[in-house]
Amino acid sequence: MALAGGTIVVCMFALALLAPLVARDPGAIDIARRLQSPSWVFPLGTDDLGRDVLARIFYGARISLLVGFVAVGISTLIGILLGALAGYYGRWIDALIMRFVDIMLCFPSFFLILAVIAFLEPSIWNIMIIIGLTSWMGVARLVRAEFLSLRERDFVLAARALGARDSRIIFRHILPNAMSPVLVSATLGVAGAILTESALSFLGIGVQPPTPSWGNMLITGKQTLGTAWWLSAFPGLAILITVLGYNLLGEGIRDALDPRLKG
Repeated sequence: MALAGGTIVVCMFALALLAPLVARDPGAIDIARRLQSPSWVFPLGTDDLGRDVLARIFYGARISLLVGFVAVGISTLIGILLGALAGYYGRWIDALIMRFVDIMLCFPSFFLILAVIAFLEPSIWNIMIIIGLTSWMGVARLVRAEFLSLRERDFVLAARALGARDSRIIFRHILPNAMSPVLVSATLGVAGAILTESALSFLGIGVQPPTPSWGNMLITGKQTLGTAWWLSAFPGLAILITVLGYNLLGEGIRDALDPRLKG
């Protein structure tokens, strides 16, 4: 699974990086070629403004990957810091942080994102920050659980006996040993962030046209679904394949890092 998922992820990275070299201008309008079905000239057809769908999917991959990695980076950083503090110090610090996590988990993440975006200007940077700030709770709980287990190990007790500061014990000794579940969670989180961005763009409050995004390409295709099926089919397929790739990669990494599965 990891090999299949990794292959898909690498291919998507290649498409995103090579888009300026292998694809047409995604914003080039040619009304004379509007709504052309897939052909040798336009392998995935054209949209209602005559723009190349293949080029827009290539450039949309850049948006999706950027949103996925930046949002997951923000959520992972917050989750690691709060989870490490809760798991290492325990007591009232643990109780305070975990109650805050419980409060955040009470709100459906997608509707919380919608509520926040309603007060902000829709932009790719706002989308990345908001997704990151509303999806760190799972990472915090994973890191806390690992710290609760690791803080009583002999190597931590030895570091304390040598007079190591708490910050050094947390970031130098315990955190590297607690990163396996975080890595799996981050990989799966990229897929979730891509889906969230696509859903927001589909609703018209995510990445704004003319910037190509798989989500806003879907809403364009929805308007001509009966006559131009390719406008919805290919962006939807791109989302499906990318999310599947990250999910397979995450599951494969989890299986590889889980000692209970090694025999």
